[in-house]
Amino acid sequence: MDAHKKLRQRDALELASGYSERFRIVEVSAIGVFFLLLAGLAYQLWDPTRRSPWLVLSAILLAYLAADFVSGLVHWLGDTWGSPEWMIIGESLIRPFREHHVDQEAITRHDFVETNGSNCLISIPVAVAALIIRLRGDDDLSIFAVSFLGSLIFWVFATNQFHKWAHLSDPPLVVAWLQRLHLVLPPEHHAIHHAAPFSKYYCITVGWLNWPLTKLRFFVALEHLISMLTGALPRHDDFGELAAAETETATRPEGTGGYASEGTSTCSASSSGFPRKRAATATNEPGESVTR
Repeated sequence: MDAHKKLRQRDALELASGYSERFRIVEVSAIGVFFLLLAGLAYQLWDPTRRSPWLVLSAILLAYLAADFVSGLVHWLGDTWGSPEWMIIGESLIRPFREHHVDQEAITRHDFVETNGSNCLISIPVAVAALIIRLRGDDDLSIFAVSFLGSLIFWVFATNQFHKWAHLSDPPLVVAWLQRLHLVLPPEHHAIHHAAPFSKYYCITVGWLNWPLTKLRFFVALEHLISMLTGALPRHDDFGELAAAETETATRPEGTGGYASEGTSTCSASSSGFPRKRAATATNEPGESVTR
């Protein structure tokens, strides 16, 4: 049986209920602080932009590509490791990804705060770092650095909005035009990620890096490295033990071994919250499997 037929994912309503009023207050505050810091960066860059427009433009474009990579890395982390029950990052980072796995349309029902608050929150330290950099009129490096960091946090902020648009059945005309030109994340491109076993095309700002990272097996290599060093099983919390073990085995390069063949499982709980490898036979868990 294919691994994706054995997926045992969390209940969508349970995951949605994990969005607390307390964390919403944190997100509202983060959005306010984020835009104040962004305004400060824009003011700081006003004169350098007039003097060196091409330098600033190159930083903006490079930051767009960097944001695509950052979105893929964070998405991969949230999809692959940990649990929504973890303190702080469980609710803020992992839970939204797991909810999206079992209810793709949930993001289209999120308001501005729930859609963008977390990205504003994680961008605040970078914004502060950019404001600390001292700009000198003749120092191209400092101008580029501040322009890059300011643009990076803006594109990171916009990422979840682009992602949300990719799931809308009838996006605004301008958005649909940008999607057709692949200047923001297109729905057809993003749909590749939502095909079982959901283990590629993680980049969700624009998706330009998905093809090369997949060809390089970048995230697969990271998973195998982490598994080799820690014994942790990727996607255990998201898929269930059996499907996660078979997915890991299917992606492992030939001759390097794996967690399990069909009908076996090789993981047990560890004190860190990650499942660890063990040699044992397991049967599929009772009940119907759930796919996304």
